[in-house]
Amino acid sequence: MSRRRGLHRIRRKSSRISGRVRHSAEAWSSGTTRMAHWCFRGGDTALKIKRAVHFAYMDFSSLVKRRAALEREFEVNRANAPEIYVGVEPVTREADGSLKLGGDGEAIEWALRMRRFPQSALLSRRLADGLDVAGLKDLADEVSRSHRDAPIARGAMAVASLEAVIAEITGELRGTADPQGGVGAFRDAALGLLSAVQPVIEKRAAAGKVRRCHGDLHLDNIVIIDGRPRLFDALEFDEALATVDTLYDLGFLLMDLDAHGYRGQANAVLNRYLWKSQDTLDLEGLAAMPLFLALRGGVRAMVAGQRAAAADGPARERSRCDAEHYLALALHYLKPRGQGLVAVGGLSGTGKSTLAAGLAPLLGPSPGGVHLRSDLERKALHGVDELTRLPDEAYSADASRRVYDVMADKARLVLGARHAVVVDAVFSSPAEREAFERLADACGVPFVGIWLEADGATLLERVEARKGDASDATGSVVRRQSARGVGAIAWTVIDAGGTVAEVQSMAMAIVRRAIPECSILR
Repeated sequence: MSRRRGLHRIRRKSSRISGRVRHSAEAWSSGTTRMAHWCFRGGDTALKIKRAVHFAYMDFSSLVKRRAALEREFEVNRANAPEIYVGVEPVTREADGSLKLGGDGEAIEWALRMRRFPQSALLSRRLADGLDVAGLKDLADEVSRSHRDAPIARGAMAVASLEAVIAEITGELRGTADPQGGVGAFRDAALGLLSAVQPVIEKRAAAGKVRRCHGDLHLDNIVIIDGRPRLFDALEFDEALATVDTLYDLGFLLMDLDAHGYRGQANAVLNRYLWKSQDTLDLEGLAAMPLFLALRGGVRAMVAGQRAAAADGPARERSRCDAEHYLALALHYLKPRGQGLVAVGGLSGTGKSTLAAGLAPLLGPSPGGVHLRSDLERKALHGVDELTRLPDEAYSADASRRVYDVMADKARLVLGARHAVVVDAVFSSPAEREAFERLADACGVPFVGIWLEADGATLLERVEARKGDASDATGSVVRRQSARGVGAIAWTVIDAGGTVAEVQSMAMAIVRRAIPECSILR
């Protein structure tokens, strides 16, 4: 089937589901989802009871339907947040006429029992207080786990669903907020990108990447309990809207982080997620990430526009500004961004991984470049976690050659998805360095090679001070590297003896000269 005919078929299909996007956004905007239930709080317990309401997209009009809705809400949330979701219990009328929760009398209502948590535990609050690297890794790991365990939706019309979202965003925003014709630009760019990435999306759907996900994965629906992130309040009243590509589900979290000024954290979450996945389909799927981020931003713009239309005074102006902000963000995601391959080399202790992690958020499409770290790829190849020390044979010439081959293969896929790549490794031989230069040339993207140098005492001090890091390097490893030599260095050399900020500033200046259009800073 031709792409034109395929999209025509998708448009017919999308008309059947388009109303769901609007109705669900309206429910969120007007507070219908909250008006559809009561919450009772006391001590460490919260009870949710559905109201007897009936909307076109939400029917709780009978006791049987309310019980089923609560049981479904419990089911879709229990796996991700067992500490919060306790169970569904009847509200009974006892023989003496009194009401009791979980009694022996006739059930006159049903309640979802949950455990309460302080609002300060929400991810939105924890980020403001500072969430460390370990916390971001745990967050990405939890999202990855939820996607791995989520039920696969075979036969789902992934592309049709996305086209329906574009149509609803466009239609709603034209009626509530259309600054300087931005809605038309959004529609044209989104449909153009959807057409371009349709084969990737369909390939992912056929491989089981469309699943029954959380569906509403923003910062206020993630909570830190006992030091671990938990996903809660999943979208339960519309299965179609929660049945999405796993990268689209992740995209809501990445967009929300970016929109609130946490681009570096968004990049860290994305890179950890990709490393945990070890799935080439997720690297190829990055081609659709700008679209996924734009649609998440567009839905937020649509909701804000609906709020503006229903409000008065200052509230109306705040919501209108929010709508314009999110629409501008969505348009930003849809604009093509420069690609590039940046390689950071140097002996152990020069700070390669720190520099690469700092550069990655600044490169290519949002939320930044893919950071490929040899230490992590080596651990993945041997099937161990990042902190497990590998034996000496894992660092043989043949084993190291395999690590570099894997990084090259991944970099090729990422560049093919029109994203930027930052590779960090020792790159001790000219052949290793030249291989990545040739890779960039073959992919038709700019290449930047940065070599970090520092005196031996500094390297030894840094390596010996490492704790909780994927690198297995020791002082003896550094001494062997120094004795072996690295040959002639054709890359740009930076003195790594300064502060992290100084080294990153010098490196970013080099990158901007080579690929100025690669920076995504707004």
